Amino acid sequence: MKNILIINGHQKYGSAEGKLNQTLVDSMVSLLSEKNQVQTTTIQNGYSTQEEHKKFIWADVVIYQTPIYWFSVPGLLKTYMDEVYEYGVFFKGADEYGRGGLLTGKKYMFSTTWNAPEKAFNDPTQFFKGDSLEGAIAHLHRVQEFLGMQPLKSYACYDVIKNPKLDKFVSELGAHLNEVLNF
Repeated sequence: MKNILIINGHQKYGSAEGKLNQTLVDSMVSLLSEKNQVQTTTIQNGYSTQEEHKKFIWADVVIYQTPIYWFSVPGLLKTYMDEVYEYGVFFKGADEYGRGGLLTGKKYMFSTTWNAPEKAFNDPTQFFKGDSLEGAIAHLHRVQEFLGMQPLKSYACYDVIKNPKLDKFVSELGAHLNEVLNF
């Protein structure tokens, strides 16, 4: 049994109300709660920094469910990181830059939603110039590495505005979680 923290990083943006991200969070909670302890945070609903510290310390695995806006996380999720990832709780100074993370032994996963089509990745002639999903979110991985956490393979839903395939997204996420968490 694992302790799993799921963070819903959605932020209302234009007509994006967050239904897909909430559906994915609900699906993860349903699947993972059968054999694990699960807690959640929906950033848009507010949070207590001290409570978030406790959740991270408790968690074995942190899953970030987030849309990608302008090639990064929503502003509220970035603010959450700025406020919650506190010196002395999440990291400390170290002889080598980036090696003072205090969340060692913990794993994390990004589950992302993109308006970009899947074909925009992994092909040098397409927009991401051959970058994979992991390459496109490498900057987000660096943050977690700074905290000492180890990555699990990321998941993505592509083309979510033009081509929403909710049943497919939920099914593939379930298979992905089974693969990376062996639940």
